[in-house]
This record gives sequence, C-alpha cells and structure tokens, in this order.
Amino acid sequence: MVKLLQILIAIFVLSLTMPQIALAEQYPDKVMEKLGNGLANAVTGVVEIPKTITIVGNRDGVVHGMTVGFLTGIANAVGRSLSGAFDIATFLIPTTPFVKPAYIWDDFNRETAFVESHMR
Repeated sequence: MVKLLQILIAIFVLSLTMPQIALAEQYPDKVMEKLGNGLANAVTGVVEIPKTITIVGNRDGVVHGMTVGFLTGIANAVGRSLSGAFDIATFLIPTTPFVKPAYIWDDFNRETAFVESHMR
C-alpha cells in the first residue's frame, strides 16, 4: 500500500511539472525575442513621427497630417520608446509587446496602437 501511494504521488508531481518543463524549452527564445523587441522599439521610436504624419496625411489631408499627425506621432514615439525601455528592463519576464505592430517596420502603413500586455 505504501509503495502504491508513493507511485501515485510521483505520478501526481510529474503531471504538475510536465507543462512547466515543456515551457522551459521555449523560455530562452521568448526572453531573447522580448529583449530584441525592446531594443528595436527603444531605438526606432522616433520613426513614429514621420510614419504617423504620413498615415494621417493620406487619410485626412496634408494639413491634418502636419498638425494632428505630428502631435500623435510624438505621443506614439514616446510610447514606443518607453515600451521598448520597459521591455529591456523586464526582458526576463516573457510578455507580449504593448505596441501593435510589435516592430515599427511591421505593417508600416498601419497606425500604432498600445494594448494591454499578456503573458506569452
């Protein structure tokens, strides 16, 4: 009876740890991906200004692009740069990027949005 109980406890413990072992294999990749994303966003945040001017200008007209697009671009640049700095500081905790698209060069004609982060 004691031997059976030990085997059942061992099976129970293994069943609890198997998902974590499977995820541990992906951990280094996710950490490096987050660090790379953070570095890219911290450095390229300033590109949000001309990107947003172009997007808003094409959609709403040149004057609107040069005014509202410029101000929105500054806000997006600050947001992307701060998001990148946050990702650099917390790269050991894998999460999804705050910024969509994740990199500025991904879907360059799409407006930047900031979303709630979730665990990867």
